[in-house]
Amino acid sequence: MSLTAGSRPDGTRPPSAVEEPTAAVATVVAKDRVSRKAGRAGRIPWRIRLRRDRALILMTLPVIVLLLLFNYVPLLGNVVAFQDYDPYISSNGITAIFHSPWVGVEQFSRMVDDPLFWDATQNTIVLFVLQLVLFFPIPIALALLINSVVRPRVRAVAQAIMYLPHFFSWVLVVTVFQQIFGGAGIIAQTLEDHGWSGFDLMTNASLFKYLVTAQAVWKDAGWGIIVFLAALAAVSTDLYEAAAMDGAGRWRRMWHVTLPALRPVIALLLVLRVGDALSVGFEQFLLQRDAVGVGASEVLDTYVWNMGIQNGDFSYAAAVGLVKGVIGICLVLSANKFAHLMGEQGVYQK
Repeated sequence: MSLTAGSRPDGTRPPSAVEEPTAAVATVVAKDRVSRKAGRAGRIPWRIRLRRDRALILMTLPVIVLLLLFNYVPLLGNVVAFQDYDPYISSNGITAIFHSPWVGVEQFSRMVDDPLFWDATQNTIVLFVLQLVLFFPIPIALALLINSVVRPRVRAVAQAIMYLPHFFSWVLVVTVFQQIFGGAGIIAQTLEDHGWSGFDLMTNASLFKYLVTAQAVWKDAGWGIIVFLAALAAVSTDLYEAAAMDGAGRWRRMWHVTLPALRPVIALLLVLRVGDALSVGFEQFLLQRDAVGVGASEVLDTYVWNMGIQNGDFSYAAAVGLVKGVIGICLVLSANKFAHLMGEQGVYQK
């Protein structure tokens, strides 16, 4: 009996090479179905999970209630941006919403035609760029500096000194700067004793944007290092030891080990900061408004306060605030998308 190529002695053919992968794929698919069924069967019912986690739910319930009460319920008041709202048209301000006439987008048209609004917007953007360039990198540098301190006692003392200004009110911060840089401050008196007069940084409108940036750095830069120090604490010392064994010096270890560990945190905080670009402060500018004038100190937050609280134009102020919030959301989404393109997680995953 003659045998054909590839046949067995009994005349049958062995399984072809195509059949073996097919069988393997079928096996994998079957195992996947079994695991899915087992996963569905092993799920804990929501009633059992609710009973199991009731302590955690009760702990977070007050926070959720406060968040809803003070952050989400007031959003319903944005409806007055489309009205000619008058709080005195009814017995109280809430029922006045239902009796105020609708004007559509008239308030937004006023906003576009108002030159004071654009001046406040320009000041806000300039201050945001300055604070992003001059303020944002400082907590990172301070965190790297503190992380390089070997002695724990020295590190603890330095951190305490840096954290302390964060707990000062803006009234106290402005007072401290007034005593140092004001017309009757330490620097002005020292210069006057040496024949120089006229120094008063606190009333210089052209330098006001740098002054408020310096105040923000002095007050909050130390507090901003907490997140970066927490990220640095999670870096394994084995990485530094391996880099040192490979001949990397202190600067190369910082560049190739420390900074890559901080990249996700930097990207997250940068996204949040960009989303908060139109909120550069309120009390700080309001306290120094009379010293430098409205033209230098007016930002969007103080503009909304001035139009709504001072002038009683609540609908127009609500329209400006609504536009500010919508732009902030768009900036967060855009910055987060850019973080994804750079390979970082951002605020949320893709």
